[in-house]
Amino acid sequence: MPSLTRKMTKTGTRLRVLATFAAAASLTLALSGCTKLETHSPSSVRNAADASAAEAGTGAGAKGAQARAGGLGTVDCAHTKCIALTFDAGPSENSARLLDILKEKQVPATFFLLGKRHIDTYPELVRRMSDEGHEVASHTWTHKILTDADPDEIRDELERPNKEIERLTGKRPTLMRPPQGRTDDTVHDICRELGLAEVLWSVTAKDYKTNDSDLITERVLDQSSRDGIILLHDIYDGTVPAVPGIIDALKKRGYVFVTVPQLMAPGKAEPGKVYR
Repeated sequence: MPSLTRKMTKTGTRLRVLATFAAAASLTLALSGCTKLETHSPSSVRNAADASAAEAGTGAGAKGAQARAGGLGTVDCAHTKCIALTFDAGPSENSARLLDILKEKQVPATFFLLGKRHIDTYPELVRRMSDEGHEVASHTWTHKILTDADPDEIRDELERPNKEIERLTGKRPTLMRPPQGRTDDTVHDICRELGLAEVLWSVTAKDYKTNDSDLITERVLDQSSRDGIILLHDIYDGTVPAVPGIIDALKKRGYVFVTVPQLMAPGKAEPGKVYR
């Protein structure tokens, strides 16, 4: 007959597993506002691409794919502790300083840009983001909650920033981030039509609630893990001053910074699917 200690150990393990699933379900609901949201991790995208390459006998390999992705070149996130910095709702008056920091630290980022009063106000910063090797993506035109909009409104919210970003940089965005992370089947369908994949996050400092740079840094460091996608907003005064400390601390922990597409290489995000 099993000992009481063994039973307690097994019960504790089951409770920890259930708690993990409950936490994941809670995060899904909080981000999406939906009863169910299927998301894909960066590692699952990489693994699927490697499996396809092996089956096809191409032997492409992650390093070659990431070399073509630009930025950090041959970093292989299948064997390296990678993490992605992402910034929402810019560009803003703080973005030039942020770009200076990223250039000094040699760190690429992914920018999910707003259209009204941002892209149209700071077009030179949009160009600079692209020219300096960052991934430029969309966060809609007016930050409208897409799950509250009809299909024509959703399409307009996504197409307008795409066209402006392409006009300014020569590159059409392939990624978008829905405001407040709220998405549903209608949004997925329209994103698929427009060639956009949806990117959420796994780390948030909730910097929209505080200008305390030390607190922002602490929250990011507490939540960060391999293949993490960090959500920050360069429009808030406390965020950009926190970035150097975040970068230095994560580098000391052995992390390598990449863009979201590099995080998934040799795979690619598919339009209409959701990633985090």
